[in-house]
Amino acid sequence: MQVAVAMALTVGWIYLFTSGIDVGTLTTVAVSGFAVLGASFLLAWGAETAEKDVPRAFAIAVLAILAVAPEYAVDALYAWNAGAGGATTEACRQFTAAEIESATGGLARACHDANLAIANMTGANRILIGIGWAGIAVFTVWRAAKTRDPAVTKRDGFLTDAVQLDTDIATEITFLFLATMWAFLVPLGGGIGILDTLFLVGLYVGYIGLVLKSDIEHSEHTVGVPKYFQEWSLPWRPLVVLALFGYSGAMIFTAVEPFAHGLEEIGVANGIPEFFMIQWVAPLASESPELIVVAVLVNKARSTAGFNALISSKLNQWTLLIGTIAVVYSIALGGYSVLPFDARQGAEIWITAAQSFFALAILVNFEISIREAIGLFVLFISQVVLEFTIIRDLVAVPISSHDLLLAYTGLYVIIGTGLFVQRREALKHLFGLAGDAVRTAIGRDPATLENAD
Repeated sequence: MQVAVAMALTVGWIYLFTSGIDVGTLTTVAVSGFAVLGASFLLAWGAETAEKDVPRAFAIAVLAILAVAPEYAVDALYAWNAGAGGATTEACRQFTAAEIESATGGLARACHDANLAIANMTGANRILIGIGWAGIAVFTVWRAAKTRDPAVTKRDGFLTDAVQLDTDIATEITFLFLATMWAFLVPLGGGIGILDTLFLVGLYVGYIGLVLKSDIEHSEHTVGVPKYFQEWSLPWRPLVVLALFGYSGAMIFTAVEPFAHGLEEIGVANGIPEFFMIQWVAPLASESPELIVVAVLVNKARSTAGFNALISSKLNQWTLLIGTIAVVYSIALGGYSVLPFDARQGAEIWITAAQSFFALAILVNFEISIREAIGLFVLFISQVVLEFTIIRDLVAVPISSHDLLLAYTGLYVIIGTGLFVQRREALKHLFGLAGDAVRTAIGRDPATLENAD
């Protein structure tokens, strides 16, 4: 019955998508939004069911890729338009920032699309941490009053209750740390090039190779639809997992773009700049399946799996997304070139890397408190609000949008560095756990090595 209800939410979108009927922006947003909601439940159930037969980390990695697939599609579209329009680093230098921003066609528009590809990517990554990580942490603690989630620790003091994370996610955090440190170097090259693609995509491939060798863990907390499907015999159980993944992935991939595009049209019609809508509203819509999935897991007192999904999503967006949009751009261009972006987008990459650095400093001891979650959210939302104020000239602010990004970058790095210094023993422990996981995956048991020494 639950599966039938979730699928019923997608029926309206299937009809609109196959018939091609134009029902207006508001109706399209509503129907596609319901489809995303229903598909997100199906996706969560599929991932939980899959844990019966594959390592949990791998099931969650697949879930993360499917949930953020629309984000890849949106970014790939802008990267393709940039390449097809002939945007290169040299070609875009002939235009001023204002000419690129106001362009409606031609080479200048292609340069603008290249910037939009970066803006959409950085916006999605910052939303995932600023709203996703922070919001789910608060939601987990709030729901613990009813779910009795064992991962939530109650403490004396103001906003000190915390979510304890499983140390099994040390590998994901370490790989994300490596990708974050590399991201600080990307703007120095003036674009996304072959070295960025090879390193970042290679990093994610290495991560997937590790999690595939992980042990299969049977959860004792599986309930509802996943528990029902896990009781099915072979080969029906893996077939239903593939069906849930395939159907929900198709719904999310086809419905999120009209959902996000409809929201963009509504925003632009109400005077909100296109650039702001593409950087913040469209990614928020495309990230919604992931946030819904994690909320479902948290609601079942599976906060560790939820945070694992969030971290896995951040990792694949911070590696695969950056690397693949450069490949799409070169294919559209008809030859290899560096995906160009201006100084403003370079600053966007820096602040995104800095936010990730700060967030990892919070998680290095495998917990996140309500106070830390609020800090993540406040830093994120204050920057977005100030940027919107500057863009719309709502009040006189003695700083440019570019300088604002650099200021927040410095703030994130300073606070993050302070936390890492304070938690340096936790950082050593994190890297040690990740190293043990790598050695175990390649057949060298850390316990055996210790005994040999």
